[in-house]
Amino acid sequence: MLGLVLALTLSQGPVYEERLVSDALAGRERVDRPEGLVVERIEVHAEEVFTPSDPYPGVLNVFHVRTKDHVVSREVLLEPGQPWDGARALETERNLRKLFFIAVARVLAVKGEHGGVVLVVATRDKWSLRLSNDFVLIGPILQDLYLALTEANFLGLGQALTVAMELTLDTLSVSETFVERRLAGSRLYLGETAALYFNRQSKQLEGSSGELAFGQPLISLDQQWGFLSDTTWNVRPKRVYRGASVWQLPYPDASGTPTVPFVDDVTEVASTLSGTRRFGQRVKVDLTATLGGYTRQHAPPPNTLTDEQRAWFIANWLPRSETATYVMATARAFSNDYTVVRNVDLFELSEDFQLGFQVFGGARWAVPLPFAPSNFVELGLSVRERFYRADDLFTVTVAGGVRLRPGLTPANEHLAAELSNSSPTVFGGRLVARVLVDLKANDLDHRQVLLGGSEGLRGTFAEQFSGRNLVLSNVEFRARPFEVLSSWVGLVWFWDAGSAFDTTLALTHTVGLGVRLLLPQLNREVIRVDFGFVFGGPTPGFDRLNASWGQVTDLRPTFLDAPL
Repeated sequence: MLGLVLALTLSQGPVYEERLVSDALAGRERVDRPEGLVVERIEVHAEEVFTPSDPYPGVLNVFHVRTKDHVVSREVLLEPGQPWDGARALETERNLRKLFFIAVARVLAVKGEHGGVVLVVATRDKWSLRLSNDFVLIGPILQDLYLALTEANFLGLGQALTVAMELTLDTLSVSETFVERRLAGSRLYLGETAALYFNRQSKQLEGSSGELAFGQPLISLDQQWGFLSDTTWNVRPKRVYRGASVWQLPYPDASGTPTVPFVDDVTEVASTLSGTRRFGQRVKVDLTATLGGYTRQHAPPPNTLTDEQRAWFIANWLPRSETATYVMATARAFSNDYTVVRNVDLFELSEDFQLGFQVFGGARWAVPLPFAPSNFVELGLSVRERFYRADDLFTVTVAGGVRLRPGLTPANEHLAAELSNSSPTVFGGRLVARVLVDLKANDLDHRQVLLGGSEGLRGTFAEQFSGRNLVLSNVEFRARPFEVLSSWVGLVWFWDAGSAFDTTLALTHTVGLGVRLLLPQLNREVIRVDFGFVFGGPTPGFDRLNASWGQVTDLRPTFLDAPL
């Protein structure tokens, strides 16, 4: 099998992005060392989704409006008359690659007519009018199916319009979303979304959620000021599943072994207003001040439990209900050093990584008021270091947080750490490994981590393991991909080991193989299909097969990067 992969790899032609570069140059002379030369003008070379080099009929482009040149050029961080700056050219590439509707972006320096250079922005569109999807399939159980009719590049103007449907084990939701990244051609952002939730059994409306955001985000490293106002709500029942059924909690009762279904009536409303000031050159420092407030109410559904069961459920399992107003100050510092790597997560597509250190820290003080009596201080700190040497990418991240309350013991003591490494190319592929630890004590929210199936421990039953804490390691050999009809296919061999636990760590090991498929015209995420086998634990049947979007190493706690 490995020999077949190597043969296919060696036989492939120019990589996907280099074809775009060749088309953009079109016989013109590329300047390899343009630093200091004056930018004479900016040209946009924007390609359609499907080109003659693809096996798909070009007539499909009729149903897609190519990104307007001015939408591409407004992301360029250099202007005519300025000297070429390689760092800003690379940042322009990164910003363009972040746009959902851009599949490939390269910034090139071409010899000009007057001794300077012409800045050529070469892009290739991603199919933006489509029925996009996300899903989690574990054996015969379709745990989640998300279908969205999206125009992510309305009339080629970079606006996003979405109508979506999500099917979970208990609800059917319908939603709409609108996003304008550059309101009226400015740097202002406007986004809104709203969703309605219908119970699959009763067909009745049982809740809603949504968000409204407006602001000026930091979209370039040289931008000094930014602000954001954001309001969210989420009002609906939340049912926690293990496998195909609602989790039945073991209620202690001398008369027998009754259970309590894990169903939480959630009412959450939150609003924030924040402003950010950025400093520095080689080291960037973002100082942010935030005013905010929220109410988070959690309760069992009415008329479903006895008074004793209700009190037990609230005391031991439901997150804490509270209302708070707060002021928050945070600081983020990071080294202004970036690199582009390939064949880590996205095959032949460019992947951007910030190198060196990143530190995030801050404090949130809940100011007690008559209508929001909560009084506490939360502290959070996250530190990350990333190295790239000899095509080896190594990252270590550590984060911690705690809540301090007057006259009470500390709560929500949280510690998480992750080590990850992507090796240089060896035996026709990369060895990718990560170890993740996520621990919490004195938790007011009664967190429960569910582990199994596609969620990091492939080959086990869905949500087979539960606990307050998590230890997980994933090791994969990702064979170098080969091209099939302008798409990319890769094979994976993996070993997972993990445990979700309260006090005693008991690792379960799985091994298996999988396939990764990248369709660059449609997505910058791979489709992941894995087939695993369990060592030293229950052996599922068809459940050992699971599929989803993204690499398994994408599954990580948000706390690692945002501990507040």
